[in-house]
Amino acid sequence: MQDIPALPWAETAINATRQLLTQESFGHQHRIDDKAFTRERCFTFGTTMLFLLQKTLRSIQSHVQAFFGTLAWTGPGPTASAWSQARLKLRHTAFIALNEQALLPVVYRDRAHPALRLWRGYRLLAIDSSLVRLPNREPLGQEFGWVECSNQLGDTGRYPQARLSVLTDVLNRIAVQTFWVPWKVGERDLAGDHLQRLEPGDLALLDRGFAEYPLWAQLVRAQRKFVCRCQASSFKVVNELFAANQAGRSVQVELSARHLLGELRQAGWPETIILRLVTVRLNTGELEVLATNLLDETRYPTEDFARLYHYRWGIETYYGLLKSRLDLGNFTGLSSEAIRQDVYATIFLSNLESLLIVPANAQLQAKSQGLKNRQQVNHAVSFHAIKSQLLALLTSPESLPQVIARLQQLFLATPVAVRPERKVPRKKPSACRSYAYQRYVKKIVF
Repeated sequence: MQDIPALPWAETAINATRQLLTQESFGHQHRIDDKAFTRERCFTFGTTMLFLLQKTLRSIQSHVQAFFGTLAWTGPGPTASAWSQARLKLRHTAFIALNEQALLPVVYRDRAHPALRLWRGYRLLAIDSSLVRLPNREPLGQEFGWVECSNQLGDTGRYPQARLSVLTDVLNRIAVQTFWVPWKVGERDLAGDHLQRLEPGDLALLDRGFAEYPLWAQLVRAQRKFVCRCQASSFKVVNELFAANQAGRSVQVELSARHLLGELRQAGWPETIILRLVTVRLNTGELEVLATNLLDETRYPTEDFARLYHYRWGIETYYGLLKSRLDLGNFTGLSSEAIRQDVYATIFLSNLESLLIVPANAQLQAKSQGLKNRQQVNHAVSFHAIKSQLLALLTSPESLPQVIARLQQLFLATPVAVRPERKVPRKKPSACRSYAYQRYVKKIVF
Protein backbone atom coordinates (compact mmCIF):
# COMPACT_ATOMS: atom_id res chain seq x y z
CA MET A 1 0.00 0.00 0.00
CA GLN A 2 2.86 2.37 0.72
CA ASP A 3 3.95 2.24 -2.95
CA ILE A 4 0.74 3.90 -4.13
CA PRO A 5 1.64 7.51 -5.06
CA ALA A 6 -1.61 8.98 -3.75
CA LEU A 7 -0.77 8.21 -0.11
CA PRO A 8 1.73 11.07 0.39
CA TRP A 9 -0.75 13.20 -1.59
CA ALA A 10 -3.43 12.65 1.08
CA GLU A 11 -0.92 12.92 3.94
CA THR A 12 0.29 16.30 2.71
CA ALA A 13 -3.26 17.66 2.50
CA ILE A 14 -4.20 16.41 5.96
CA ASN A 15 -1.01 17.76 7.53
CA ALA A 16 -1.74 21.15 5.96
CA THR A 17 -5.29 21.00 7.37
CA ARG A 18 -3.99 20.15 10.84
CA GLN A 19 -1.58 23.06 10.72
CA LEU A 20 -4.26 25.56 9.72
CA LEU A 21 -6.70 24.39 12.40
CA THR A 22 -4.11 25.07 15.12
CA GLN A 23 -2.70 28.23 13.56
CA GLU A 24 -3.62 31.28 15.63
CA SER A 25 -3.58 33.67 12.68
CA PHE A 26 -5.96 31.41 10.71
CA GLY A 27 -8.41 31.37 13.62
CA HIS A 28 -8.23 35.14 14.01
CA GLN A 29 -8.92 35.62 10.30
CA HIS A 30 -12.10 33.54 10.35
CA ARG A 31 -13.81 34.61 13.58
CA ILE A 32 -16.56 37.21 13.78
CA ASP A 33 -14.62 39.69 15.92
CA ASP A 34 -11.48 40.12 18.00
CA LYS A 35 -13.17 38.86 21.17
CA ALA A 36 -14.25 35.51 19.72
CA PHE A 37 -12.37 32.37 20.85
CA THR A 38 -10.15 34.27 23.28
CA ARG A 39 -11.24 32.64 26.54
CA GLU A 40 -10.42 29.07 27.48
CA ARG A 41 -13.51 27.11 26.55
CA CYS A 42 -14.28 23.55 25.53
CA PHE A 43 -15.19 24.77 22.08
CA THR A 44 -12.07 26.39 20.70
CA PHE A 45 -11.80 27.54 17.09
CA GLY A 46 -10.39 24.15 16.06
CA THR A 47 -12.88 21.97 17.94
CA THR A 48 -15.76 24.06 16.59
CA MET A 49 -14.55 23.39 13.04
CA LEU A 50 -14.18 19.67 13.73
CA PHE A 51 -17.60 19.45 15.35
CA LEU A 52 -19.20 20.96 12.24
CA LEU A 53 -17.36 18.53 9.98
CA GLN A 54 -18.83 15.65 12.02
CA LYS A 55 -22.39 16.68 11.18
CA THR A 56 -24.85 14.13 12.56
CA LEU A 57 -28.56 13.43 12.85
CA ARG A 58 -28.22 12.81 16.57
CA SER A 59 -29.28 15.38 19.13
CA ILE A 60 -26.73 18.10 19.82
CA GLN A 61 -26.13 16.93 23.37
CA SER A 62 -25.52 13.33 22.29
CA HIS A 63 -23.08 14.51 19.64
CA VAL A 64 -21.30 16.78 22.14
CA GLN A 65 -20.84 13.93 24.61
CA ALA A 66 -19.54 11.51 21.98
CA PHE A 67 -17.26 14.14 20.46
CA PHE A 68 -15.53 15.15 23.68
CA GLY A 69 -15.48 11.54 24.83
CA THR A 70 -13.36 10.72 21.78
CA LEU A 71 -11.10 13.63 22.65
CA ALA A 72 -10.70 12.13 26.17
CA TRP A 73 -11.99 15.35 27.70
CA THR A 74 -11.70 15.45 31.49
CA GLY A 75 -14.12 17.36 33.63
CA PRO A 76 -17.69 18.45 33.00
CA GLY A 77 -18.61 18.30 29.35
CA PRO A 78 -20.02 21.30 27.50
CA THR A 79 -23.71 21.77 26.93
CA ALA A 80 -25.70 22.08 23.73
CA SER A 81 -26.02 25.78 24.47
CA ALA A 82 -22.21 26.08 24.57
CA TRP A 83 -22.07 24.67 21.05
CA SER A 84 -24.73 27.06 19.78
CA GLN A 85 -22.79 30.00 21.22
CA ALA A 86 -19.48 28.73 19.80
CA ARG A 87 -20.70 28.47 16.21
CA LEU A 88 -21.93 32.07 16.37
CA LYS A 89 -18.28 33.13 16.68
CA LEU A 90 -17.20 31.26 13.54
CA ARG A 91 -17.30 32.52 9.96
CA HIS A 92 -18.07 30.08 7.15
CA THR A 93 -15.07 31.40 5.25
CA ALA A 94 -12.88 29.12 7.39
CA PHE A 95 -14.05 26.09 5.40
CA ILE A 96 -13.51 27.87 2.10
CA ALA A 97 -9.99 28.75 3.19
CA LEU A 98 -9.29 25.16 4.30
CA ASN A 99 -10.26 23.96 0.86
CA GLU A 100 -8.26 26.67 -0.92
CA GLN A 101 -5.13 26.45 1.21
CA ALA A 102 -4.90 22.83 2.37
CA LEU A 103 -6.51 20.62 -0.31
CA LEU A 104 -6.54 22.26 -3.74
CA PRO A 105 -2.83 23.27 -3.80
CA VAL A 106 -1.86 19.68 -3.01
CA VAL A 107 -4.09 18.21 -5.73
CA TYR A 108 -3.12 20.61 -8.51
CA ARG A 109 0.43 21.60 -7.64
CA ASP A 110 1.80 19.04 -10.09
CA ARG A 111 -0.34 18.27 -13.14
CA ALA A 112 1.96 15.34 -13.90
CA HIS A 113 1.17 13.64 -10.58
CA PRO A 114 0.29 9.98 -11.25
CA ALA A 115 -2.80 10.17 -9.05
CA LEU A 116 -4.30 13.14 -10.94
CA ARG A 117 -6.69 12.10 -13.71
CA LEU A 118 -6.69 14.23 -16.87
CA TRP A 119 -8.16 13.98 -20.37
CA ARG A 120 -5.41 14.47 -22.96
CA GLY A 121 -3.63 16.77 -20.54
CA TYR A 122 -6.78 18.75 -19.68
CA ARG A 123 -8.48 19.06 -16.33
CA LEU A 124 -12.19 18.49 -17.02
CA LEU A 125 -14.24 21.09 -15.15
CA ALA A 126 -18.03 20.90 -15.32
CA ILE A 127 -20.19 23.93 -14.55
CA ASP A 128 -23.76 23.54 -13.34
CA SER A 129 -25.99 24.52 -10.44
CA SER A 130 -28.62 22.93 -8.22
CA LEU A 131 -31.47 24.34 -6.13
CA VAL A 132 -31.62 23.60 -2.40
CA ARG A 133 -34.71 24.05 -0.25
CA LEU A 134 -34.10 25.92 3.01
CA PRO A 135 -35.83 25.86 6.42
CA ASN A 136 -39.04 27.88 6.37
CA ARG A 137 -37.77 31.00 8.13
CA GLU A 138 -38.56 34.60 7.23
CA PRO A 139 -34.93 35.87 7.31
CA LEU A 140 -33.85 33.08 4.94
CA GLY A 141 -36.66 33.90 2.55
CA GLN A 142 -35.70 37.57 2.58
CA GLU A 143 -32.04 36.79 1.86
CA PHE A 144 -32.29 33.92 -0.63
CA GLY A 145 -35.77 34.37 -2.09
CA TRP A 146 -39.15 32.68 -1.80
CA VAL A 147 -40.70 30.01 -4.00
CA GLU A 148 -44.44 30.46 -4.24
CA CYS A 149 -46.53 27.26 -4.31
CA SER A 150 -49.98 26.94 -5.82
CA ASN A 151 -52.42 24.45 -7.28
CA GLN A 152 -55.85 24.52 -8.88
CA LEU A 153 -57.29 25.87 -5.64
CA GLY A 154 -54.90 28.83 -5.51
CA ASP A 155 -51.87 29.70 -3.36
CA THR A 156 -50.75 26.95 -0.98
CA GLY A 157 -47.75 28.57 0.70
CA ARG A 158 -44.11 29.35 0.05
CA TYR A 159 -40.64 28.27 1.11
CA PRO A 160 -37.09 29.73 0.92
CA GLN A 161 -34.64 28.37 -1.63
CA ALA A 162 -30.99 28.91 -2.53
CA ARG A 163 -28.81 28.03 -5.51
CA LEU A 164 -25.62 26.00 -5.19
CA SER A 165 -23.13 26.27 -8.05
CA VAL A 166 -19.97 24.18 -7.97
CA LEU A 167 -17.10 24.22 -10.46
CA THR A 168 -16.34 20.50 -10.37
CA ASP A 169 -13.33 18.49 -11.53
CA VAL A 170 -15.38 15.52 -12.72
CA LEU A 171 -12.50 13.07 -13.25
CA ASN A 172 -11.13 13.55 -9.72
CA ARG A 173 -14.44 14.61 -8.10
CA ILE A 174 -12.99 17.77 -6.58
CA ALA A 175 -14.99 20.94 -5.95
CA VAL A 176 -12.73 23.72 -7.23
CA GLN A 177 -15.04 26.70 -6.55
CA THR A 178 -18.41 26.97 -4.81
CA PHE A 179 -21.08 29.68 -4.88
CA TRP A 180 -24.07 29.74 -2.51
CA VAL A 181 -26.45 32.46 -3.67
CA PRO A 182 -30.14 33.43 -3.88
CA TRP A 183 -31.99 31.03 -6.14
CA LYS A 184 -33.01 33.71 -8.64
CA VAL A 185 -29.37 34.39 -9.56
CA GLY A 186 -29.02 32.90 -13.05
CA GLU A 187 -26.71 29.94 -13.55
CA ARG A 188 -25.32 31.58 -16.70
CA ASP A 189 -24.22 34.56 -14.64
CA LEU A 190 -22.57 32.19 -12.17
CA ALA A 191 -20.87 30.38 -15.05
CA GLY A 192 -19.32 33.71 -16.04
CA ASP A 193 -17.97 34.03 -12.49
CA HIS A 194 -16.64 30.46 -12.58
CA LEU A 195 -14.88 31.28 -15.84
CA GLN A 196 -12.44 33.49 -13.91
CA ARG A 197 -11.19 30.36 -12.15
CA LEU A 198 -10.38 28.44 -15.33
CA GLU A 199 -6.71 27.96 -16.16
CA PRO A 200 -4.98 27.38 -19.52
CA GLY A 201 -4.94 23.60 -19.00
CA ASP A 202 -8.67 23.34 -18.26
CA LEU A 203 -11.54 22.15 -20.44
CA ALA A 204 -15.03 23.32 -19.41
CA LEU A 205 -18.00 20.98 -19.91
CA LEU A 206 -21.35 22.74 -20.20
CA ASP A 207 -24.94 21.55 -20.51
CA ARG A 208 -27.36 23.00 -23.08
CA GLY A 209 -28.64 25.53 -20.54
CA PHE A 210 -25.34 27.39 -21.09
CA ALA A 211 -25.53 27.39 -24.89
CA GLU A 212 -25.44 31.12 -25.57
CA TYR A 213 -23.18 33.38 -27.58
CA PRO A 214 -22.05 35.73 -24.74
CA LEU A 215 -20.71 32.89 -22.59
CA TRP A 216 -18.98 31.23 -25.53
CA ALA A 217 -17.48 34.61 -26.51
CA GLN A 218 -16.10 35.05 -22.98
CA LEU A 219 -14.46 31.63 -23.13
CA VAL A 220 -12.95 32.31 -26.56
CA ARG A 221 -11.66 35.72 -25.50
CA ALA A 222 -10.09 34.21 -22.37
CA GLN A 223 -8.55 31.44 -24.52
CA ARG A 224 -10.22 28.75 -22.45
CA LYS A 225 -11.31 25.47 -24.00
CA PHE A 226 -14.89 24.21 -23.69
CA VAL A 227 -17.43 21.69 -24.94
CA CYS A 228 -21.09 22.68 -24.71
CA ARG A 229 -24.24 20.81 -25.66
CA CYS A 230 -26.48 22.85 -27.97
CA GLN A 231 -30.20 23.37 -27.76
CA ALA A 232 -32.40 22.14 -30.58
CA SER A 233 -33.53 25.69 -31.38
CA SER A 234 -30.59 28.05 -31.24
CA PHE A 235 -28.25 29.00 -34.10
CA LYS A 236 -29.29 28.38 -37.70
CA VAL A 237 -26.38 26.06 -38.45
CA VAL A 238 -27.13 24.06 -35.29
CA ASN A 239 -30.76 23.70 -36.33
CA GLU A 240 -29.62 22.42 -39.73
CA LEU A 241 -27.46 19.74 -38.10
CA PHE A 242 -30.38 18.61 -35.96
CA ALA A 243 -32.59 18.49 -39.04
CA ALA A 244 -30.04 16.39 -40.96
CA ASN A 245 -29.99 13.92 -38.05
CA GLN A 246 -26.60 12.51 -39.03
CA ALA A 247 -24.07 11.47 -36.38
CA GLY A 248 -20.31 11.73 -36.78
CA ARG A 249 -20.24 15.12 -38.50
CA SER A 250 -17.73 17.83 -37.68
CA VAL A 251 -17.92 21.31 -39.18
CA GLN A 252 -16.21 24.61 -38.40
CA VAL A 253 -18.50 27.63 -38.37
CA GLU A 254 -18.27 31.35 -37.74
CA LEU A 255 -20.92 32.52 -35.32
CA SER A 256 -22.12 36.01 -34.50
CA ALA A 257 -24.95 37.64 -32.56
CA ARG A 258 -25.90 40.93 -34.20
CA HIS A 259 -28.71 41.59 -31.75
CA LEU A 260 -26.11 41.65 -28.95
CA LEU A 261 -23.59 43.83 -30.76
CA GLY A 262 -23.80 46.72 -28.29
CA GLU A 263 -23.45 44.44 -25.28
CA LEU A 264 -20.48 42.62 -26.83
CA ARG A 265 -18.64 45.83 -27.69
CA GLN A 266 -19.23 47.29 -24.23
CA ALA A 267 -17.88 44.12 -22.55
CA GLY A 268 -14.97 43.82 -24.99
CA TRP A 269 -16.02 40.37 -26.18
CA PRO A 270 -15.46 39.21 -29.79
CA GLU A 271 -18.24 39.99 -32.25
CA THR A 272 -17.58 36.78 -34.19
CA ILE A 273 -16.16 33.47 -33.00
CA ILE A 274 -15.04 30.33 -34.84
CA LEU A 275 -16.26 27.09 -33.31
CA ARG A 276 -16.47 23.45 -34.26
CA LEU A 277 -19.82 21.67 -34.21
CA VAL A 278 -19.78 17.92 -33.63
CA THR A 279 -22.75 15.56 -33.86
CA VAL A 280 -22.93 12.41 -31.76
CA ARG A 281 -25.60 9.77 -31.31
CA LEU A 282 -26.77 8.88 -27.81
CA ASN A 283 -27.66 5.33 -26.78
CA THR A 284 -31.28 6.42 -26.79
CA GLY A 285 -31.04 7.19 -30.50
CA GLU A 286 -31.23 10.96 -29.91
CA LEU A 287 -28.84 13.21 -31.83
CA GLU A 288 -26.67 15.59 -29.85
CA VAL A 289 -24.84 18.63 -31.24
CA LEU A 290 -21.77 19.80 -29.33
CA ALA A 291 -20.08 23.18 -29.77
CA THR A 292 -16.38 23.42 -28.96
CA ASN A 293 -13.25 25.42 -29.64
CA LEU A 294 -11.16 22.24 -29.86
CA LEU A 295 -10.70 22.87 -33.56
CA ASP A 296 -7.92 20.37 -34.39
CA GLU A 297 -9.74 17.34 -35.82
CA THR A 298 -6.54 15.28 -35.88
CA ARG A 299 -5.76 15.79 -32.20
CA TYR A 300 -9.43 15.67 -31.14
CA PRO A 301 -11.21 13.15 -33.40
CA THR A 302 -14.97 13.40 -33.76
CA GLU A 303 -15.53 9.91 -32.36
CA ASP A 304 -13.99 10.94 -29.02
CA PHE A 305 -16.58 13.60 -28.21
CA ALA A 306 -19.42 11.31 -27.11
CA ARG A 307 -17.28 9.85 -24.32
CA LEU A 308 -15.75 13.24 -23.52
CA TYR A 309 -19.09 14.93 -23.02
CA HIS A 310 -20.40 11.97 -21.03
CA TYR A 311 -17.89 12.92 -18.33
CA ARG A 312 -20.09 15.95 -17.64
CA TRP A 313 -22.55 13.61 -15.96
CA GLY A 314 -20.11 13.52 -13.05
CA ILE A 315 -21.37 16.88 -11.79
CA GLU A 316 -24.94 15.54 -11.71
CA THR A 317 -23.89 12.55 -9.61
CA TYR A 318 -21.83 14.91 -7.44
CA TYR A 319 -24.89 16.97 -6.57
CA GLY A 320 -26.73 13.71 -5.92
CA LEU A 321 -24.01 12.69 -3.48
CA LEU A 322 -24.15 16.03 -1.65
CA LYS A 323 -27.91 15.95 -1.34
CA SER A 324 -28.40 12.27 -0.58
CA ARG A 325 -25.37 10.62 1.03
CA LEU A 326 -24.27 13.80 2.81
CA ASP A 327 -27.84 15.05 3.32
CA LEU A 328 -26.93 18.64 2.51
CA GLY A 329 -30.48 19.87 3.05
CA ASN A 330 -30.55 18.68 6.68
CA PHE A 331 -29.03 21.82 8.14
CA THR A 332 -27.72 21.98 11.70
CA GLY A 333 -28.84 25.57 12.19
CA LEU A 334 -31.52 28.00 11.05
CA SER A 335 -29.52 31.17 10.40
CA SER A 336 -27.99 32.01 7.03
CA GLU A 337 -24.49 31.84 8.51
CA ALA A 338 -25.14 28.41 10.08
CA ILE A 339 -26.40 27.14 6.72
CA ARG A 340 -23.32 28.50 4.94
CA GLN A 341 -21.15 26.73 7.50
CA ASP A 342 -22.92 23.44 6.72
CA VAL A 343 -22.63 23.93 2.96
CA TYR A 344 -18.93 24.73 2.85
CA ALA A 345 -18.09 22.12 5.51
CA THR A 346 -19.83 19.52 3.35
CA ILE A 347 -17.88 20.63 0.27
CA PHE A 348 -14.60 20.37 2.19
CA LEU A 349 -15.51 16.92 3.52
CA SER A 350 -16.37 15.66 0.02
CA ASN A 351 -13.00 16.85 -1.29
CA LEU A 352 -11.19 15.21 1.61
CA GLU A 353 -12.96 11.93 0.86
CA SER A 354 -11.97 12.19 -2.81
CA LEU A 355 -8.31 12.37 -1.80
CA LEU A 356 -8.46 9.56 0.74
CA ILE A 357 -10.18 6.98 -1.48
CA VAL A 358 -7.69 7.25 -4.36
CA PRO A 359 -5.29 4.53 -3.05
CA ALA A 360 -8.14 2.10 -2.34
CA ASN A 361 -9.71 2.74 -5.74
CA ALA A 362 -6.35 2.05 -7.40
CA GLN A 363 -6.11 -1.30 -5.60
CA LEU A 364 -9.69 -2.21 -6.47
CA GLN A 365 -9.16 -1.35 -10.11
CA ALA A 366 -6.09 -3.58 -10.30
CA LYS A 367 -7.89 -6.34 -8.42
CA SER A 368 -10.93 -6.28 -10.72
CA GLN A 369 -9.04 -6.50 -14.02
CA GLY A 370 -10.34 -10.02 -14.63
CA LEU A 371 -13.87 -9.31 -13.47
CA LYS A 372 -16.86 -8.39 -15.61
CA ASN A 373 -17.35 -5.06 -13.82
CA ARG A 374 -14.75 -2.74 -12.35
CA GLN A 375 -14.98 -2.20 -8.60
CA GLN A 376 -14.72 1.04 -6.67
CA VAL A 377 -15.06 2.32 -3.10
CA ASN A 378 -18.59 2.47 -1.71
CA HIS A 379 -19.15 6.16 -0.86
CA ALA A 380 -21.65 5.35 1.87
CA VAL A 381 -18.92 3.35 3.60
CA SER A 382 -16.09 5.81 2.94
CA PHE A 383 -17.92 8.88 4.24
CA HIS A 384 -19.04 7.06 7.37
CA ALA A 385 -15.50 5.78 7.97
CA ILE A 386 -13.99 9.23 7.52
CA LYS A 387 -16.48 10.82 9.89
CA SER A 388 -15.81 8.17 12.53
CA GLN A 389 -12.04 8.62 12.13
CA LEU A 390 -12.09 12.39 11.61
CA LEU A 391 -10.65 13.27 15.00
CA ALA A 392 -7.91 10.68 14.58
CA LEU A 393 -7.10 12.17 11.17
CA LEU A 394 -6.96 15.78 12.27
CA THR A 395 -6.08 15.81 15.97
CA SER A 396 -4.72 12.46 17.17
CA PRO A 397 -1.04 12.01 18.09
CA GLU A 398 -1.30 8.61 16.40
CA SER A 399 0.85 8.27 13.29
CA LEU A 400 -1.04 9.68 10.32
CA PRO A 401 0.03 6.86 7.95
CA GLN A 402 -1.46 4.38 10.45
CA VAL A 403 -4.79 6.21 10.51
CA ILE A 404 -4.89 6.39 6.71
CA ALA A 405 -3.99 2.71 6.44
CA ARG A 406 -6.85 1.86 8.79
CA LEU A 407 -9.20 3.85 6.59
CA GLN A 408 -7.95 2.08 3.48
CA GLN A 409 -8.87 -1.27 5.00
CA LEU A 410 -12.37 -0.02 5.70
CA PHE A 411 -12.66 1.30 2.13
CA LEU A 412 -11.52 -2.02 0.66
CA ALA A 413 -13.83 -4.18 2.76
CA THR A 414 -17.11 -3.56 0.91
CA PRO A 415 -16.58 -2.27 -2.64
CA VAL A 416 -19.34 -1.80 -5.21
CA ALA A 417 -19.37 -2.75 -8.88
CA VAL A 418 -19.42 -0.09 -11.59
CA ARG A 419 -21.93 -0.88 -14.35
CA PRO A 420 -21.42 1.85 -16.97
CA GLU A 421 -23.94 0.45 -19.44
CA ARG A 422 -26.78 0.11 -16.94
CA LYS A 423 -29.74 2.29 -17.80
CA VAL A 424 -32.36 2.90 -15.12
CA PRO A 425 -35.60 4.48 -16.40
CA ARG A 426 -36.08 7.94 -14.91
CA LYS A 427 -39.53 8.28 -13.41
CA LYS A 428 -40.91 11.35 -11.71
CA PRO A 429 -42.55 10.10 -8.52
CA SER A 430 -45.66 11.58 -7.02
CA ALA A 431 -45.30 13.94 -4.08
CA CYS A 432 -46.56 11.20 -1.76
CA ARG A 433 -44.01 8.63 -2.98
CA SER A 434 -41.24 11.20 -2.88
CA TYR A 435 -42.04 12.07 0.74
CA ALA A 436 -42.16 8.38 1.70
CA TYR A 437 -38.74 7.84 0.12
CA GLN A 438 -37.19 10.86 1.84
CA ARG A 439 -38.77 9.93 5.18
CA TYR A 440 -38.36 6.15 5.34
CA VAL A 441 -36.08 4.80 2.61
CA LYS A 442 -33.22 7.17 1.78
CA LYS A 443 -29.90 6.18 3.32
CA ILE A 444 -27.50 8.79 4.59
CA VAL A 445 -24.14 8.40 6.30
CA PHE A 446 -24.61 10.22 9.64
